[in-house]
Amino acid sequence: MHTLLVAANPDPRSLTHHVLGKLQAALQPGSVEIADLAKERFDPRFTAADRRAYRDGGNYPADVTAEHRRLERATDLVLIFPVYWWSMPALLKGWIDRVFVNGWAFEHSPASGLQPKLQGLTTHLLPIAEATTPVHTSATDTRAHCGRRSSTASSTTAAVGAAPQHSSTNPNSSPPRPQCEMSTVRCGPSAKPSMPA
Repeated sequence: MHTLLVAANPDPRSLTHHVLGKLQAALQPGSVEIADLAKERFDPRFTAADRRAYRDGGNYPADVTAEHRRLERATDLVLIFPVYWWSMPALLKGWIDRVFVNGWAFEHSPASGLQPKLQGLTTHLLPIAEATTPVHTSATDTRAHCGRRSSTASSTTAAVGAAPQHSSTNPNSSPPRPQCEMSTVRCGPSAKPSMPA
């Protein structure tokens, strides 16, 4: 078992990175790899070359091929990200758009329809949010994201929320600690109804 943790937050002192560190520690001594997209300066822009590779199902840009190799080593993929306007950051959206492409993550043709290719990969979503009220995830929306269109075996979503705290004037202060506000949704062959974790 090899877990790829993908973080998408430009602030290394963020709650996202705090959760990333805790998760990495909890998963060890198992095999864990971290992809810090901001630190690695991943380019999320979907270019004409990406469009050609998507349409033709091959000849992927070198940075995309490198991400494919990382994912091919993984049995579990965990996406850890802050929630921006009820969605993931553009950096992570661009990573997904550029990396999970036709010919590698799935194949599509009018004759056979959508054929998933990553059935050995389980995906886990871990959105991080700050709220004055409880954090909610929509089971329906999550299933729409990872259900029929998913190219992976199954998916889990767990939302972590932190109550806002008074900001410190110290730029080196610790990020807010998550409150025990979490919900989980499973998608895929072993999907179960949403339940508090």
